[in-house]
Order: sequence, then structure tokens, then C-alpha cells
Amino acid sequence: MKIAVAMSGGVDSSITAALFKKEGHKVFGLTMLVTPSDEAAVAARETAEMLGIPHITVDFREIFAKEVITAFCLQYSLGKTPNPCVNCNKLIKFGILLVKARELGAVAMATGHYARIDKQSGRCILKKGLDRTRDQSYFLYKLTQAQLTAAVFPLGNLTKDGVKKMAAEMGLASVKRKESREICFIPDNDYPRFLREHVSEIAGGQIVNKQGKVLGTHNGIIDYTVGQRKGLGISSTQPLYVVGIDAQTSTVIVGEKKDVYGSEFIAADLNWIAIEKITAPSTLKAKIRYLHKEAEAVVTPVDDRKVSVKFAAPQLAITPGQAVVFYDGDTVVGGGTIERVLN
Repeated sequence: MKIAVAMSGGVDSSITAALFKKEGHKVFGLTMLVTPSDEAAVAARETAEMLGIPHITVDFREIFAKEVITAFCLQYSLGKTPNPCVNCNKLIKFGILLVKARELGAVAMATGHYARIDKQSGRCILKKGLDRTRDQSYFLYKLTQAQLTAAVFPLGNLTKDGVKKMAAEMGLASVKRKESREICFIPDNDYPRFLREHVSEIAGGQIVNKQGKVLGTHNGIIDYTVGQRKGLGISSTQPLYVVGIDAQTSTVIVGEKKDVYGSEFIAADLNWIAIEKITAPSTLKAKIRYLHKEAEAVVTPVDDRKVSVKFAAPQLAITPGQAVVFYDGDTVVGGGTIERVLN
């Protein structure tokens, strides 16, 4: 079988390519350029040469900027906190990169994600990776059945430590490459700087408490996100946190830590994987950020586009713009985008 491996130059995609070659498949590496730096492509090419497989680099910088970076900046300017990796997986990695892989003759595309795919009753079911500390199913909830059918995740049944050990035994240089969990196009993690370079009009505004009292001013809502405590630009006798952002009036609302907790919100832009759609209130586990511990919630359909999500216990910093992913045990039922908090 001819398999394309999306290679980033890191240890996970390197081992993914090595595993399929060892199994006797016709493997080639495919690396997409999405940032000005070509460091990842260079590292991936070196690994491909060491493994003895072909390697191809495709320049997606223009479309990545349009579909991912521009959307990211727009959401921040609207007072929301988006997750660009989710959109990248759907639109870029398993979108146009998958199309390219098929044009080159691949019947499947493998990545180094720690997740699993099962086939059940004619559906592709996305499941958590066995290594819970590395599970990446959260970032894949937007994938369609067609995309999941073409995807292969060989690391889903492995642990990160096991992968690193294999890479070291093979002498792969990628095992020494520093890993980053930051957004690829903001490697220094300085969101305000990046946004100010890419958002043309940034209006200042007021910082108020929940009663509407003005506590100070700010230079742009792009500098703030729900749950933020540091860098608020105001002084107080007690710790204050961002509890809301009103983009229409460019107002940042702050409160005490207890005010950051919420129990119910509306999610939109839904994608269901394990089911066709939700038709009745269902008790599931909901995860509102990648590093958030999933919690029990009742998910109720509002209409075909939206659901309400009500947690059994209040959760910290439910943030508009972030992804919410619904689980039933190991299975990803589906997910959506947090639209607004109800309480």
C-alpha cells in the first residue's frame, strides 16, 4: 500500500514513517511549509533520506495564512480565543495536504497524532490515544468521515516514551529535536505582539468590574482572554481575573476567581463523528480546552447548528472561541466551538 506520511521533522512523524516502511509499505514523506521558516522541512528531508524514502515539500504558506492565521486574528479581534490547530487539521493537513497525497498516488495519509480510529457499523470512530498524557483526539474532532477514512494514526497504541526509545535505537536525529507545544506560527508564544503585527485596527477601551465600575483602560481586547490574571494593567487589593470581553464596546470585564467559573454555554459549528447528530439530551464528558480535565455535562440540541452544554459542576474559564469536544469513554462523539457562556 502506498502511504503518505505528513512529516514535520519531529520524532513522532519520523517514527510513523519508519513503522510503515518496516511493514513493507511504499512510503513517502510529505511536508507542508506554513511559516516563513523551512526548518521543519529541512529536518523532515534529513530523516527521509536516513530512512531511504522519497520526500516532497509543498508550499502552503499563502493558503495557510488565509485559512488559519487570518481566521485566528479575526476571532481575537472579536474578543474570542480560537484554537488554530483544530482548523489546520481539517482544512490544511487533512484537507489540501490529503488531496496532494492522493494526487501523488497515496491511498492513505499517516500522521504522528496520538489518537486511534476504529471502524464500527460502517463509520470511522475517533478514539483517544492510549497514552493519556499525549492524547491528541481533541484537535481532530472536526475531521469528516471521508477524512478519517483516509487517515492512519499508528502511534495511537504507543506511548511517547516508547516512541522516543524506538527513535533512539534507530539513531534518528529527530529524537534530539526540541519539541514545542506552542502554535507553529507564534513560536515565541507572544500572542499580543503577533496580533498587533497582523490586526490593522485595534481600539482601546475600558476595564470594568461586574457592576460596571471603571477600574482602568486597555490598549486592545486582543491582549486579553477569559481566565487571565496577569498583565491586566490595573492595580487591586485582591486578585482579579478576566471574566468577559465585550467586543462591541471594546470592554474587558474583570472579577474575582469565583466569577471565572461557569456551568452552561452554547456551542455552535458542530461536527459529529460517532453519531449522525444529537437528537436528545445526552450525558457525556466535555473538554473545553486541550489541557482541561473533561467533566460530566448534559448536551442538549438547540437546533441543527447548536447545542447547550450544562456541566454537573462549575468549570474554570469557559472561553468563547475555544473548542469543546464531547467524549463517551474513549470515543470522540463530536465537538463544536464555544459561542457564549449562559451564566
